[in-house]
Amino acid sequence: MRRRGKRQIEEFLNGIRVANGEIVSLINDGKAHLALELLTNCQNIAINVGTIIENAQGEGFVTIKYLEEYCELLFSIYEDINSGEFDVSVISDNLEKSLGKVCNSVQNDIEVRREVVFMPYKASMWDALESIYLKMRDDPTVDAKLVPIPYQPVDENGNTGEFICEADKYDKSLDVIDWTEYNLEDRPDAIYIHNPYDEYNKVTRVHPRFFASNLSKYTDELIYVPYFVLPEIDPNNQIAIDRMKHFCYLPGVFYADKVILQSENMAKIYKTEFRRAALENGIPQEILTEEKLDAKFLGTGSPKFDRVMNLSETEYDIPKEWRDIIYKADGSRKKVVLYNTTVVAMLRERAKMLDKIEWALNVFYENRDKVALLWRPHPLLRNTIASMEGELLERYDAIVAKYRTDAWGIYDDTPDMDRAIAISDAYYGDGSSVETLYEKTGKPIMIQNVDVKN
Repeated sequence: MRRRGKRQIEEFLNGIRVANGEIVSLINDGKAHLALELLTNCQNIAINVGTIIENAQGEGFVTIKYLEEYCELLFSIYEDINSGEFDVSVISDNLEKSLGKVCNSVQNDIEVRREVVFMPYKASMWDALESIYLKMRDDPTVDAKLVPIPYQPVDENGNTGEFICEADKYDKSLDVIDWTEYNLEDRPDAIYIHNPYDEYNKVTRVHPRFFASNLSKYTDELIYVPYFVLPEIDPNNQIAIDRMKHFCYLPGVFYADKVILQSENMAKIYKTEFRRAALENGIPQEILTEEKLDAKFLGTGSPKFDRVMNLSETEYDIPKEWRDIIYKADGSRKKVVLYNTTVVAMLRERAKMLDKIEWALNVFYENRDKVALLWRPHPLLRNTIASMEGELLERYDAIVAKYRTDAWGIYDDTPDMDRAIAISDAYYGDGSSVETLYEKTGKPIMIQNVDVKN
């Protein structure tokens, strides 16, 4: 049974307990007719409680028997009062004992199951939640549900396109639920999200129904896990903190009851910057106490780290067209370099970044006999370029089209970033959360510089 259902039953039973005491008082005061009305009301409530338990626990559940005995007692007392033959002390004792059996059974026999819902929007960002979901799925006290939510692209003028849902891109072993069939009004015990932006995302935007500001109304606990990881920062390095502090006061952070962060240091930074921004926005100081912020920001580690630390190339089915690029004619394996290009670098460098990409692709082309390139642009890179200006998008699309047509390297636009990390031997590209993850593998890393082309 869900925690909310058990809590509702306990509230009903507390009401019955109060009514039982009132029944005895009314009899003592000579108001038997009112006592009869209360007996009827108690019976109706007990029947309602039995229906709730039966729907959740099944017919014949042990608590139902005690409720039936309690209802039979109520009927017997009703008859005795009508006949005028009763002992008030006996009525009081019997009511207390019978209801006590019901309450004890509810407390000890009804196990609570939590419903925990995971609501990712980009399949490529699922690794931010995956290890938590898998752990919850194996917990016998939890009903873990995966509900991928829809999003829509946003152009440079702020116009939104058609909604997209990537439910079909998740591993077939996962029990994916259609977002149109999941009823938030059932109020899950907890909801996990990885998108913090709500209406402020300028590249993609989740359906307003799934904004953090709305989800917080439908659960006891909204939990935000960032879809990214950041290079570790010293909490005393304010210059570095100023470059990332905008992440600390997004809607997903504000409305979340808990924020799961990659380290204790990052939790300290989030707490400090969240409190500062909250005070500047008029949030009362009494709800920003150290105790409450400690409960909200938890530096227990990113699930993305959990995933990457256990990666193995052997667990992946490598497509034939990838194998044809990775392996030489004699069967020996080339070194595989993961080339990662990011949204942040594109926003900063614009046309210069396209120059750099073309240069890098040319260098790897000239060395294709020794090195296999696995180019994996950020999943939102093209959407980001589309939100800038048409000329950049046209040029970027031409670069991608040529690379894919010539087919001398791998182009990875699948949701599974972990596969690219697992099969590659080194990282080249922009500094990013992928690079931070890659560090955990111990494999070589080189960060590209747009101004270097020699």
